[in-house]
Amino acid sequence: MATSINSTSLGWKYSSLFVQSNGFNVASPPFKPKPPLSKFSLTCSADSSSSDPLLVKAARGDPVSRPPAWMMRQAGRYMAVYRKLAEKHPSFRERSETTDLIVEISLQPWKAFRPDGVIIFSDILTPLPAFGVDFDIEEVRGPVIHSPIRSEEGLKTLHPIDLDRLKFVGESLKILRQEVGGNAAVLGFVGAPWTIATYIVEGGTTRTYTTIKSMCHTAPHVLRTLLSHLTQAIADYVVFQVESGAHCIQIFDSWGGQLPPDMWERWSKPYIKEIVNLVKKKCPEVPIVLYINGNGGLLERMKDTGVDVIGLDWTVDMADGRRRLGSGIGVQGNVDPACLFSPLSALTEEIQRVVRCAGPRRHILNLGHGVLVGTPEEAVAHFFEVARSLQFDTFFQNNTAKDPNLVA
Repeated sequence: MATSINSTSLGWKYSSLFVQSNGFNVASPPFKPKPPLSKFSLTCSADSSSSDPLLVKAARGDPVSRPPAWMMRQAGRYMAVYRKLAEKHPSFRERSETTDLIVEISLQPWKAFRPDGVIIFSDILTPLPAFGVDFDIEEVRGPVIHSPIRSEEGLKTLHPIDLDRLKFVGESLKILRQEVGGNAAVLGFVGAPWTIATYIVEGGTTRTYTTIKSMCHTAPHVLRTLLSHLTQAIADYVVFQVESGAHCIQIFDSWGGQLPPDMWERWSKPYIKEIVNLVKKKCPEVPIVLYINGNGGLLERMKDTGVDVIGLDWTVDMADGRRRLGSGIGVQGNVDPACLFSPLSALTEEIQRVVRCAGPRRHILNLGHGVLVGTPEEAVAHFFEVARSLQFDTFFQNNTAKDPNLVA
């Protein structure tokens, strides 16, 4: 059973910093009043159409002729053209916050492999400075937040998201939409509140999550206020991305799988659910995908977040995932990224197996995680060639006899 976001049941009293609104713990001053959404024209006009890209149709559950395919981290260090660009622009922040570079990098796999989804080159931490959390990316340590938020005092640095500071994201999405036309879906993405909070609380990446997990018990009011603030900021950011041109949005709760299932129910799921509710009110036709790394113990719990598609990592068998989730929700994935280092014949067989287990409806072919550094570009090209070859009208006829339990 889902745990309510309302934390009055936790047995602590609010300080003057905290008030309740709509079941969330939200902060009163020092937060500034929320700017009107109309300032950013945050209304969505996307409607379901027969001209929608294949990926969008599959995500919505419409009939499609073959499995649409894209890859997480499909733009990046495995591509020689990216490495060459990175030598000229060694700062990741520059590459991910400069419109021309974002567009160029996002289109590199599109030009090379023609995937059915073109995801913006960005990072889940990109919007942090726009609501008051500065960060750096260091060569060895990765993301570093020099002023972690672990107390009521730390919450004072937060403010409503300033989308004017994220114009490079909006501009990039507009250009990508123009560049790919209707030939592929443009994907935007965000981090889930829990995952973003792990960086903000821990001060960067962590393998143990001890500080934030301890905070669930030692300062739940602070953590809930942070998560609530992130929820509103991320929801606004999603709508901004859709309004700028994203056909589809993926929510990465990358570190949600580090929580025991009952804690995920309490500390992550309600906030994801609220983001989906807020976005669907403004953009009801825009599909939302939820991906959690290590989600095998969470699948049934993920189902009622309101998302359209659930991404499976490679540790979940696709057939098992389908049985556990049912046919009323989409699935994405879940070829093991290591398979791209295998002989191409073995890669072909694994792609066919995954598609066979997923069935011809509501499936987006993808990896179970991001493309690995060192992956042969030939294998990536082969992945998409195989996907394009799997015409459902013949593929499932030919395979029904092999698997009487085939999902249709």
